[in-house]
Amino acid sequence: MNDLPGHYREILSGVGEDPEREGLRDTPLRAAKAMQYLCGGYNRSLEEVVNGALFASDNDEMVIVKDIELYSLCEHHILPFIGKAHVAYIPTGRVLGLSKVARIVDMYARRLQIQENLTRQIAEAIQEVTGAAGVAVVIEAKHMCMMMRGVEKQNSVMNTSVMLGAFRSSCNTRMEFLQLIGRGQ
Repeated sequence: MNDLPGHYREILSGVGEDPEREGLRDTPLRAAKAMQYLCGGYNRSLEEVVNGALFASDNDEMVIVKDIELYSLCEHHILPFIGKAHVAYIPTGRVLGLSKVARIVDMYARRLQIQENLTRQIAEAIQEVTGAAGVAVVIEAKHMCMMMRGVEKQNSVMNTSVMLGAFRSSCNTRMEFLQLIGRGQ
């Protein structure tokens, strides 16, 4: 774990706390373990996450997994952003195991991120793994860096989307996806 706990001890001292007081004695180790967990996506690869869970299928209709919970850390303030991802793809002979879509979301969310990049990383990973005719990802999240500090706006939600292939080239396909996730007019 290198000296991550030592760095947290220094942070506690730096904000004026006594890292030796009873309530904080074990905090540097706990915080280090939490940070390693929250950034665990760096220790995973796409191949490891997918683990061969691609299955032959004649389906060429849209597959959607919506409301996938995600928890990430903003790379600018190292504060959480929390939300959900909606992922769709149009298979071309192979479908991805259902849980693998959520695991791909988690792998990229468990890294220091900005939401815009997270959305693109998920879409490109699904495209790479499935060879789909199109991939769509929409993420909606609340950012603690905007809620707890700065402008302190509690009800703002950031929405990002990435549309690849058929979702980008076909307005009808894009609108079907948005309607199915409850975002279309």
